[in-house]
Amino acid sequence: MANILIVDDAKFMRLTLTKMLENGGHTIVGEAENGQRAIELYRELKPDIVTMDITMPQMTGIEAVKAIMEESPDAKIIICSALGQQKLVVEAIESGAKDFIVKPFDETRVLEAVGRILK
Repeated sequence: MANILIVDDAKFMRLTLTKMLENGGHTIVGEAENGQRAIELYRELKPDIVTMDITMPQMTGIEAVKAIMEESPDAKIIICSALGQQKLVVEAIESGAKDFIVKPFDETRVLEAVGRILK
């Protein structure tokens, strides 16, 4: 079971992921609505895993992934993307994200991604 930080500018998406992850026995330790806040909370909470939305105002998920990976090269980040964002997903993975999940989220797929990263 993991302590997870959820990052998404949409409250509905954060709620959706929270429910799915808690169903899988995980603990949500924090939520951020933008990349800048995600970096602050990552430093503060030291979560096992971060789910990071790609497209957010102020600072994108990719910029936040790069910043977190610079400070914590062993960070485990799952990027969250919409369909049609393959180029951004590739960039996020190259920047250090360990896996990705696609919206609309499928609970099985979300929990599988978390499980793979925890191994």
